[in-house]
Amino acid sequence: MTKAEIVQSVYARLGGFSKKESADLIELVFETMKETLGRGEKIKISGFGNFVLRDKRQRQGRNPQTGEPILITERRVLSFKASPLLKAALNDRDVEDEQRAAAPAVVAVAVGGAARSVGDP
Repeated sequence: MTKAEIVQSVYARLGGFSKKESADLIELVFETMKETLGRGEKIKISGFGNFVLRDKRQRQGRNPQTGEPILITERRVLSFKASPLLKAALNDRDVEDEQRAAAPAVVAVAVGGAARSVGDP
């Protein structure tokens, strides 16, 4: 989906805005996200996911075609982690099933003759 298609979708769904106003709204959202990430801040959108900017340090690499060693410069990379709600929606699963699958398991361990639970319930 392109930015123009997002604008068209917003315009179609929100009848009160003109196409120009819809485009301005989408542009404002993207600009706000760029500025926030540019400051090194995280973006958390409930029910959607998290955008996180990480700094990668300089490291030694290799040219895959020639095998020649090269220096990979330090840089920032953007990663996105989808929320359990988004994952569930994409996989047509119940959100409760997704949350149960993501929850840590509780394991009973015998220690010195006494059983103990290990992990978060």
